[in-house]
Parts: sequence; C-alpha cells; structure tokens
Amino acid sequence: MTALTNSFEDTTAMHARVARRSAGAMVLAALAHVTEPVVLFPLIALLIMSALWSGTIRLINVERADAQNAVIASARELLGTYESQVLRALHEIDQTLKVVQYAAQIRGGGRALADLGERALLPSTLVFVVTLVDARGAVVATTGAAQPGSVTDQAYFATLRDHPPDDNHGIWVDRSRRDPQSGDWILRFSRRLNAQDGSFNGIVTVAVDAAYFVSTYDPSKLGKHGVLGLLGTDGRFRVRRSGDAVSAGDAVVYASVVLPSTGDEDAVVSLTMNPWDHARRYTSARELYEFPLAVVVGLSAEEQLATVSHRAQVYLERAGIASAVVVLLAGLLGRLSWQLLQSRRREGAATIAHAERVEYLAYHDGLSSLPNRSLFSKLLMRAIKSAHRHQRHLAVLFLDLDRFKQINDTLGHEAGDILLQEVARRLLNCVRDSDTVARLGGDEFVVLLPELETGQHSEIVAQKILTALAQPCVLRGQEFRVTASIGICTYPEDGEDEQTLTKHADIAMYQAKEEGKNNYQFYSEKLNANSLERLTLESSLRHALERQEFLLYYQAKRDIASGRITGMEALLRWQHPDLGMVAPMQFIPIAEETGLIVPIGKWVLKTACLQNVAWAAQGIPALSMAVNLTARQFSDDNLLKDIADILRDTHMPPQLLELEITESLLIQNVDKTLHIMAGLKAIGIKIAVDDFGTCYSSLSTLRRFPLDSIKIDRSFIRDVAADASADPNAGKHDLADAIIAMGRSLSLTVVAQGVETKDQADYLRLHACDEVQGFYFNKPLPTEQVTELLRSQP
Repeated sequence: MTALTNSFEDTTAMHARVARRSAGAMVLAALAHVTEPVVLFPLIALLIMSALWSGTIRLINVERADAQNAVIASARELLGTYESQVLRALHEIDQTLKVVQYAAQIRGGGRALADLGERALLPSTLVFVVTLVDARGAVVATTGAAQPGSVTDQAYFATLRDHPPDDNHGIWVDRSRRDPQSGDWILRFSRRLNAQDGSFNGIVTVAVDAAYFVSTYDPSKLGKHGVLGLLGTDGRFRVRRSGDAVSAGDAVVYASVVLPSTGDEDAVVSLTMNPWDHARRYTSARELYEFPLAVVVGLSAEEQLATVSHRAQVYLERAGIASAVVVLLAGLLGRLSWQLLQSRRREGAATIAHAERVEYLAYHDGLSSLPNRSLFSKLLMRAIKSAHRHQRHLAVLFLDLDRFKQINDTLGHEAGDILLQEVARRLLNCVRDSDTVARLGGDEFVVLLPELETGQHSEIVAQKILTALAQPCVLRGQEFRVTASIGICTYPEDGEDEQTLTKHADIAMYQAKEEGKNNYQFYSEKLNANSLERLTLESSLRHALERQEFLLYYQAKRDIASGRITGMEALLRWQHPDLGMVAPMQFIPIAEETGLIVPIGKWVLKTACLQNVAWAAQGIPALSMAVNLTARQFSDDNLLKDIADILRDTHMPPQLLELEITESLLIQNVDKTLHIMAGLKAIGIKIAVDDFGTCYSSLSTLRRFPLDSIKIDRSFIRDVAADASADPNAGKHDLADAIIAMGRSLSLTVVAQGVETKDQADYLRLHACDEVQGFYFNKPLPTEQVTELLRSQP
C-alpha cells in the first residue's frame, strides 16, 4: 500500500514538473518573439510615439480648456454690459411712453405732445420718433416726418385695442420693419391710451432705429463674426448685428437660444451652432425682467480660439516631425528583417487566399455574394438529413421577381444588377441566422428554413419578404417598386429529396404569378396539374395566331346624358379548338411572359381598326375604337412604327383610335412614358388611363401626361350606389366623386366602367360622369351583334 502511495506521489510530481517546464517554454518563446528585430524595433518606436503624442495631446487639451474658460468669462462679461446698456435705453423709452401716455390722457393727444416738446420732456428726435394715434387709428401728432394717415392695418394697433395689457407689462414691442424710404430697420414700442371709463382711446408709440440697440458692437472684443442681438420672446429677432451687418426679423426657437438659468448668478454660456447663420459661437442670452425681450451675445468659436488652434497645430506638426524621425529610424533598423518576414507571410497568405477564393467562387454568386445553386443544393440535402434524423420539418421558398426584365430593358443591366444586390440585402434582413438565402441565377432566389418553429412560420417569412421588397428602390435617380412571386413547399409533406422540393416550390411560384403576382402560394397536387395545363396553353398559344384562333368582342361606351354609343372597346378572345373559349385572364399573362403579346397585340390593333373602318363604310356614324396596351407592348421599341403602319394600311383616322394603359404603367417610368406618349400624340392618337384609382396618382402627376380620358376602376363603381344610400358621407362613392372631380379639373373625359345596375348608372348621371360602360348597358358582343346594335341606334 505504501509503495502504491509513493508511486502515485512520484507520478504527480513528474506531471507538475512537466507543466512548469511547458509554461516556462511558452514564456521563453514569447520573449524570443518579442526580441526579434521585426517586432522589437516597431515596439520601441510605438512606446516612444505613445509618450510623445499623449504629452502633446494633454498640452493641447489644457491650453484649449483655459482658452474656452476665458471665452466663457468674456461672454458673460459682455452680456452683463450689453444688458445694462439695453435696459437703460428701454427704461428711457418706457419712461417716455408713460409720460406721453399720462399727458395725452390729461390734455388730449395733439396738444399733449406739443406741450411736452416745448418743455423738453421728449427724447431727441434724431433717434426717437414719438407718435400719437387716436382710437380710430389716425395719426394725430408725431415728432418725426409725416406718418401715414391711419395705422389700423398694423399688428400693434389691433393688439392693443382688442387685448389691453395689464399695468405692469403694458408696453408692446413690435417686430422690426424696414423703413420704405431709408431701408433701415425700425423698432416700435407702444402703450395703450385709455379714456376715463377705461375704454380704448388710442396709442402712443416710440419708433427707434433698430441699429441703435447694437451700436455698441465692439469688434475688438466681439470680433468680426460675433453677435449682439435683441430677441423677442416670440422667437423673432428685433435686431441682430454680426460685424458690420445689421439684420432683423429672423425666426428662431426661443428656448434653444435663451437657456434656463442653472440657479447661480452667472449666465449660461453654451457652444452651439447658431440657427440664423449656422456659425459656431459661445452664446449667452438673458431675458429682460420687465420687457418681452432677451439680450443675446455670441463670440465666434473660430475667432476666439484661433490662437490656441494655431498653437495646437504647431504642437501637432512638431509631434508629427518627431514621430516621423522615430519611425524612420525604426524602419531603417528593421527593414531587412521586416522584408524577410513579409516575404514569407505573403507567400503563405497568397496560397491560402487563392484556395479560399477558388472555393468561394465555386459555391457563391459573384454578384450578390449569396450561396449559388451548387452550395444551396448541398445545404438543402444536409438540412433534409438533419430533419429526417430529428423528425423535424423544413420549408423551401422559391422566389422570382415580377417584371424584372422590364427594368433590365428600360434602365440597362447595370441598374438590374444594383436591384438584385438590393433584393439580396433585403432578403437577408428577413430571415434568421440559421436560415439560408441563395441566388439560383437571373432574378430567381430561394430561401431555406431548416427549422420550422410552427406550421405558419414559412407563411410569416413569405409575408415579411413581400413587405420588405415592396419598399421603394432608387435606380438611376428614379424611384421603382419591385414585387415578387413566392412558392412554398415543406418537407416531408411535399417531397423528401432536394430535386422534388425545389421543383414543387417552383411550381407553386408560377401559381403565385398566375394569381396576380406579389403574393405567395403553397404547393399542392392541384398546382402540379395546373402547371401541366399551363405548359399546354403556352404550347398552343404559340400557334394560335397563325391558326386564326383569336377573335375580337366589342363593348360599347355610352354618353351618360344622351345614352348614345360614342365608342367601342376591343376585347380579345381565344377560341381554342379543344378547350373552347379560353378566358383572357388565363392566356394573357402567359403571352406577356413569353413575349407573344407583341404580335398578338398588333393583330388586335389592326383587326379593330379594320372593323371600325368597315362600320364607317356601312354608314354608321364615326366611333372611337379603344384598344388595351400591356406593359410589354408599351415598352416595345417598334410600338410607334407599328401603330403608324397599321393606321396607314387600314386608312383608320388617328383621332378615332384610343389606346388604354393602366395607371401603374403610367407612373412606373415617367420619362420613358412621356416620350412614348409624345410620339402617340404626334400621330394624333387619343390616350386613356385604364383602372384609374388603384394606384392613387396625384393631380400634379396627371398634369404631366397628355391624356384624353380616365376610366374609373370597376372596384369603385361596384358598391357606389349602395354606399351612397347607406351613408351619403362615406363609402366608395367618395373616391368615385374625387376621380370625377379630378378628371373635370384636367378637362379629361371620365368613363365609368363596370356599371351593372340602374342605381349605379343613376348615381353617375347625377354626379356628371361623362361616359359609362358595363353589363347594365351592353355585354361584350361579337362583331355581328355589335353591328346590329349600331344599326338599331336612332
């Protein structure tokens, strides 16, 4: 037992010796590293420069503090002197007002002023002008030049007449006003005259050149950029002087200039940026006890601290020279050692950086720095394995930007790249650190949520992304808003491998686009079937034009007053050989995305023009023909040429053609829209805004565009009569009324679309809408039925 104990003690002692040796070796290694020339010389230089600069900065701070204290003391002294001077002048003025006030109430206005002048009881007329005004505002006597016959339009007259001040504060200090003849600022002090019964009997005023109150400005003490000022408690300067410049009338926040007292006798002096000229000054102000005024004194920080700033610059230059010498010596001594060490480090760092760069480029997107498709695939497979092991759920969100190609085509690929970088930044702000955001290419992004906290977490993230992307983005000086369509699928419900989850999220994303974009959709088996149906429609759509499967329906527009048909709107229909009549909402978005809308739109325009010309040849009175333009058509470079060619080939009068564009398209790219509209108006074509009211364009925005008519969106018409009958002061009819009023103010024709009931028609007729369109009057009809309708019209 004893032997075992001794053996254990020996082992413990051996381990302790080894630990001590290891610690000693580490200390020796650290000392050896420090004593290397490449470390030692810079360390010595750093210590010397630290002592040098700390001493220099301490000296500068001490001198600056002393100088600032001197400036503060000087500002307080100047404020006290200036306050005394101003108070003497104000007391003299107030005493004059009281004497004249008393004399006028005893002897009468004009006689009182003359008696006081004869007895030398009035101040010098070179500086002060005393004036008496009767109760009607007429000037009855003055010691200065002739005054206007009446002062009833002056603020001080109305104030003293309607709101008599109390006896202790009966003086009124008006705002300084320029003399129309001399251009000088004049400051007027006033008191009310009362009759025996206390009623208003006139006013006595003393007018003073405002510069009189700052005439004691001493440049030797205040400098060229100091301030003397007389500030009213209403925040208006009665007079202010800085150097030789005298001004008045500037408005400031009174509380920011006249600071509350700290309780001691000294005035508060603060270094602030003066709001009237944005100069930094040591400013002090004090409110005058008996008057609604405050005196202000300011000393320019730049001027007052110029000397100490110059000395500080000298100290810094000397410290800089000394530091340069120390650095030069240290650099000369350690140059060779440093070069050798740097050479070794560069070689190793270059090898590591190259390997890291190669790996980074292989797994990250070069534009957005997000993970690319390869890295996302690895991360998704890893997340699937983890979710399977821990019986968890995960979600994949497939995101595609709406109308991104339009921004690329309009502003260029450089602007598109900036937009993609901004989208990447916003997506990262919407997810947790444990989530992954990747860019698959183009305008496609994908988000991996590996740990779903609840079944609704993916929906919350999708809504957060839509909100973040909807915020405005400035590209090339113009504001744009980008939206996205998001498809969501979850593991294991919608797939158990990486390819299936990505494919199903992509299908859900296309469903979101079909639902009007700027929304999110969850994957379902029905969506998979819809995706196949969409592919079938797209394939058939590419041959529909050459197989002549399209046809046009026409819906009449009527004058609301007479009920006569004034025009037609051409509406596209697709007679599919297998599916029958396909609704426009099913194939128009596909045509827009694939670019097929451009040739289809040209066919619609030409067919509508030919039909309008045919009706005219049959003796039917001239009608306007409205044709809708999508965003893809409107941005087509050949739009103006194609329209001009169609009008020439069909012999359609340009003034009978009306092109309708949506309000959102109108404000999307204002400069380009104005250019295209100018070209259309040069041809003679009319322009209408369809679905107006959905984007809430301002009146100033509409004035910029050469429009002819606006069409109120059917959502504002649908319940307008019901709203009006339930509450005449609320409801959608308020917006309809506002749009009608806006259109009339711009001399535009206002068309209400979607009119389906008599109540709606009566309401629009009552509120002076110009034209109406909807099922209540006529549904969209094929050509033959429209022709019969036009012939039957009286």
